[in-house]
Amino acid sequence: MPGRLLSRTDALLLSWTLFAKVAVLVVGVLAAWIATGHAPGLLEPWDRWDAPHYTDIAVFGYMAHDPGNLVAPGYEQVFPGDLDLYIVFFPLFPWLVAAVNAIVGAPVVAAFVVATTASLFVAPLLYRLVAADLGARIGRSSALFLLAFPTAYFLHIGYTESLFLALAFGSLWLARTDRWWGAGLLGGLAALTRVNGLVLIPALLVEAWLQWRRHRRLEVGWLAIGGVAIGFGVYLALNWSVYGDPFAFSEIQHSHWFKQLSPPWEGIAGFVRWIRDDDLDTALMLGWAELIFTALGLVATIATAIWLRPTWAVWMAGNWLLIVSTGFVMSVPRYSLVLFGIVVWLALIAQRWRTVGWVAAVCSVAAMGVFAWRFAGGQWAF
Repeated sequence: MPGRLLSRTDALLLSWTLFAKVAVLVVGVLAAWIATGHAPGLLEPWDRWDAPHYTDIAVFGYMAHDPGNLVAPGYEQVFPGDLDLYIVFFPLFPWLVAAVNAIVGAPVVAAFVVATTASLFVAPLLYRLVAADLGARIGRSSALFLLAFPTAYFLHIGYTESLFLALAFGSLWLARTDRWWGAGLLGGLAALTRVNGLVLIPALLVEAWLQWRRHRRLEVGWLAIGGVAIGFGVYLALNWSVYGDPFAFSEIQHSHWFKQLSPPWEGIAGFVRWIRDDDLDTALMLGWAELIFTALGLVATIATAIWLRPTWAVWMAGNWLLIVSTGFVMSVPRYSLVLFGIVVWLALIAQRWRTVGWVAAVCSVAAMGVFAWRFAGGQWAF
């Protein structure tokens, strides 16, 4: 119906997003209850691993020297003394959390509000991006497969996944539909959210080249691609302001998290070492799971480069290389959410072989349930 704010597909995707969110919260309560023996708060099971880093930043800001005795009304610093390491966590998400926290006065709730708001845009934007090339049916199926992805529970908790995907998908879609200033703005915000945002620069350049090849004319809007660099420049300026060094994050990432640029095979070799570990859980989660998602991302990247839009191929290849080109590779299943070519290919396969599609969907949902249960229960799950 013309003039409607939401299409039927939007309504469907938003409904499934909210359904998945409720399911994740319920799983979290049950998993934490069984693991600890007491009923937790609704968001308590998800306030672990990286999540408290963002709330600490939101409450206390970035600083070069954390005295270890910071206090705030109604909030206790989760990792006292560590705030001077948190410049590696990009600022847009904690800044938004801080803004919401100024209203609600509860940092964990504020993080959930920001992530939830962003998550409502992820599937509709992916649908639009994919549908522009492959049609509405594949676009819709791709978005649904993303919501059912094994690590899609990160879209619903206090992590950057939902915000980054909404901004990145939005930037790619606006560029695809020749709305370059909007693409540059969202791209700059994406680069303020995750380092992966920098991959938008070559991806958008390829998109501009495709449009030039089709129309044979230059567009002043292509200058907006520089907005991505501006966003990253703001992050470098933050480093300089806090530490006096625009690249302070790189040294901290190397010295504390043992990450530095390395050939992909070095990080992948680490998976093999984990696979040989005597502890079965370690072998499965730090070895096999990481290796399987790395291989899945590589296969989808190659297939995308051969058969789908070159812009997507550049996005996939750049992100895959960024994920695995560190000496210590971890959390590939979570980072694979940005590799949307995986779910596009699942949608294409499901269109041709429906039974295979249903099996893939059921397995994906089951894996998400297992991983979410582990995370909420205090076990490592990416």
